[in-house]
Amino acid sequence: MTTMESLIGLVNRIQRACTVLGDHGGAEGALPTLWEALPSVAVVGGQSSGKSSVLESIVGRDFLPRGSGIVTRRPLVLQLHKTEEGQPEYAEFLHLPKRKFTDFFVNLTLIDLPGLTKVAVEGQPDSIVQDIENMVRTYVEKPNSIILAISPANQDIATSDAIKLAREVDPTGERTFGVLTKLDLMDKGTNALDVLEGRSYKLQQPWVGIVNRSQADINKNVDMIVARRKEREYFANSPDYSHLASKMGSEYLAKLLSRHLESVIRARIPSISSLITKTIDELESEMDHLGRPIALDAGAQLYTILELCRAFDKIFKEHLEGGRPGGDRIYGVFDNQLPAALKKLPFDRHLSLQNVKKVVSEADGYQPHLIAPEQGYRRLIESSLNYFRGPAEASVDAVHFVLKELVRKSIGETQELKRFPTLQSELAAASYQALERFREDSRKTVIRLVDMEASYLTVDFFRKLPQEVEKAGNPATPTVDRYTDGHFRRIASNVSSYISMVSETLKNSIPKAAVYCQVREAKRSLLNHFYTLVGKKEGKQLSQLLDEDPALMERRLQCAKRLELYKNARDEIDAVSWAR
Repeated sequence: MTTMESLIGLVNRIQRACTVLGDHGGAEGALPTLWEALPSVAVVGGQSSGKSSVLESIVGRDFLPRGSGIVTRRPLVLQLHKTEEGQPEYAEFLHLPKRKFTDFFVNLTLIDLPGLTKVAVEGQPDSIVQDIENMVRTYVEKPNSIILAISPANQDIATSDAIKLAREVDPTGERTFGVLTKLDLMDKGTNALDVLEGRSYKLQQPWVGIVNRSQADINKNVDMIVARRKEREYFANSPDYSHLASKMGSEYLAKLLSRHLESVIRARIPSISSLITKTIDELESEMDHLGRPIALDAGAQLYTILELCRAFDKIFKEHLEGGRPGGDRIYGVFDNQLPAALKKLPFDRHLSLQNVKKVVSEADGYQPHLIAPEQGYRRLIESSLNYFRGPAEASVDAVHFVLKELVRKSIGETQELKRFPTLQSELAAASYQALERFREDSRKTVIRLVDMEASYLTVDFFRKLPQEVEKAGNPATPTVDRYTDGHFRRIASNVSSYISMVSETLKNSIPKAAVYCQVREAKRSLLNHFYTLVGKKEGKQLSQLLDEDPALMERRLQCAKRLELYKNARDEIDAVSWAR
């Protein structure tokens, strides 16, 4: 394989990789690095120094405008691609995107720049000199730009604008190739050996002499093959340059340039490969995050739905059990909200002296109580216990609210569910329905706990009441003080003590009931009913549950395309032959 063929294959692969990635959007920050692997060749020089002719000689085709004075008025960027065997060659310019120029070239980006000038001629603005230099500089100062500094042999090299600019933007000379044109137009008796042999101005890269077609040859349509033959004959027969003939001419310049481009590209391939591999890993991870395409058969779809449900259920349980935040709010209901609600119950008002007198009197009826107002006690206690219904039901509702919020959070945190909005909605609805059932069971249970306290009053507590009366120092005349305020205050105090005892009991039993009926059931059977319903669905209904979010579908599609493109790019670069 020749050097030029190797370069063509190398650049062709990298360029295909970069082009498809560029067309379809590569990873952020990746493309600039990839494109740096493809150096561009910028041809810079003074007006009428032969820049366009040199460019055509390298390409080996006749396609650029030619003439005297300013012909190239703006940068002409040529992106050259090698066509597949059997396909016609063509060139396409950005300003004429639908017009194809046939019969071309190698895979490189070549830039024919306007000629540098020293003075503004009539009709040009005064800033033309600096404007052109600034325009040219923007191309040649890029680190991936190979500079062809064109200087006419019939002018003093010390005044070369191209060399001057190249030295400023490439002080080390690594990117600069000196090209000496118009050797055949030098005065008789003179030659350019001092320049070509590096004595007048030494460059890191060798100088190359070129003999371009004359304007007369162009007018006569002398093709590039004939022109190259005439150029070879000139150097071979020249008494001044024959000893350098093997290192002169446009064909040698093309080979020299190709070898340099190949070495630059090969040096950058490892970092490019590493970057592509890293991007592929990132895209693979994103594909796993977005999820793979769903199978079409009902069995696989049912399996997918159940797996998604398990993923959600796992996260929900982690919230309850402390693996994720949120479950501690249920403890907050029992440790803070319920005790605070119990303390706020209006027992002071209910057991006021006036109300106790009223309740006890009504309980006696026409026959006043003889020793202790048992019916009065019962009515006061039973009516007081009814107040516990509110905090009990409020605790159930508070636990229910926390569980609903945890369901919502868990669905949002289940990454696998994000692509299925329909399934998310169905799962949320089924979970909320289950939580409603659990809440109703819990509500009934805590109300039963309150009712049980009211249905049977603790006997030992009341057996102590006569002893308490005796301790008060008035055992002989209980009937005498039964209508005094002290008597009713004692009743209110006894009832209050009993209510406090019941309150402590309920403060412990209500949380147990709520956890048993709501939290425990949510952990055990939150989705049981949903599983039953899903198992009865037909294939079409399962597909509807797995109806993806269009935005995520598009995102996964684009991610898959980018992943395929980057893998192709990796394969293209890996396929490059490393043998010179």
